[in-house]
Amino acid sequence: MADEERDDAPEPKKKSPIVLVAVLVIVGLLLATGIAFFVSKMAVENATAESGDSGRHSDPGVFIKLGDPKEGILVNVGGPRSGKYLKTTIILEMNPGKKDNITEGGTLQPFAETKILDMTMQFLRSTKVEDFDATKQDDLKKQLKDMLNAELGAGSVYDVYITSFLLQ
Repeated sequence: MADEERDDAPEPKKKSPIVLVAVLVIVGLLLATGIAFFVSKMAVENATAESGDSGRHSDPGVFIKLGDPKEGILVNVGGPRSGKYLKTTIILEMNPGKKDNITEGGTLQPFAETKILDMTMQFLRSTKVEDFDATKQDDLKKQLKDMLNAELGAGSVYDVYITSFLLQ
């Protein structure tokens, strides 16, 4: 009789190793996705914190092209005896909230335009020819932006764009 009781008792179900492996793989993928998302979010936050600029503006910027409307800027670089010339088109993204610099119509105030052109020309003339290398272009744009913001007021220039560049 004791043997009959054991035979009638239901056997505990054995979990299939395939199901267990599948569950572990799914949990691992979810964990890896969460970690990747967290790491990428932290990398973006660190990059914006290091640059000191969130990259976001409360107002859309006003784009101002420097120099001649067709030709852009033509300047000798590397000193008067270098014989090198730079033809470039530089566009500034200006803060429209700075009424000292921008008119209601979205153009530069005359004194701001004069300051910007003068400082840009001085900056380009004083820059060494070696510093116009393509790998250093971001540094040049940042230096010009910082210099203009120091003169016009912090936050006046959102960004500097170089749309054409010919050094000869």
